[in-house]
Amino acid sequence: MKRIGSSRAIDEIDLKRGRNLRIVGIGAPLVLTALPVLLFLILSVILSGTPIFAVSSFLLGLIFGVVGFLLGLVVSGISFYRHQLWSAEMRDRIAANGIGADEIDWFRKELKPSEKRALKSLKSLDPLIEDAYRETLASRLTATRIVKSSRRELQAAKRRESKLRLLKAENSASFIEQAREDAVKIGSIHNDAKQMLVEAESRLQMIEAAAARGGGLADTEVALKKLAARASQLPLALEAARLREEAAAEISGGPSDVEDPAPQ
Repeated sequence: MKRIGSSRAIDEIDLKRGRNLRIVGIGAPLVLTALPVLLFLILSVILSGTPIFAVSSFLLGLIFGVVGFLLGLVVSGISFYRHQLWSAEMRDRIAANGIGADEIDWFRKELKPSEKRALKSLKSLDPLIEDAYRETLASRLTATRIVKSSRRELQAAKRRESKLRLLKAENSASFIEQAREDAVKIGSIHNDAKQMLVEAESRLQMIEAAAARGGGLADTEVALKKLAARASQLPLALEAARLREEAAAEISGGPSDVEDPAPQ
């Protein structure tokens, strides 16, 4: 497996695990098909003095080869499925601290076709323009992920607040207030992420235009630094709000066991 860029959140053990899963996925059908065929082929050659037994060994080799191929396909499917889970886990781990410009290759599947074309074309231009584009693209990827995750967290916070209202505990009022504060905080993060997403997409268009006309990027330096700072701060703020939310749920005695109120 090709090493997909460097990352602060992933070490060599993680990369080795991904490589092994990919190797098993590719090699299992080949190995499990070739081994029985070769084994019975060698036996048929050794026992060539008895034609009937030799032919039987060869046929058995073909049969076991087919069985091995089918088994290899099953092993390959399981390995590639686990590789997808591993890849998703690595991307989530990277995004938790904000995606860096050197980590974009991990998120190739999340890039738009136009962004892929722009990255490819900018490699032959000024390296500073390419670096600026990658930095802004990393901010766009981070913002997109935060918008999606904060939307889910906001919905979960509102559900948790509704469940807390059903509790009859003495301190339920304080928990409800805390859940409401968490919902407000996550909502603020969601709005900031949406604004950062708009800024990043606008900046990408500006950089592409600057590259097309051969201009410089001095006027975008401040905006790029702002985007990079927000890209690293928002994931941590969202994680802090989520942990605070989970702690409130644990202290309240497990409100998740309470049935959701019927929709009106």
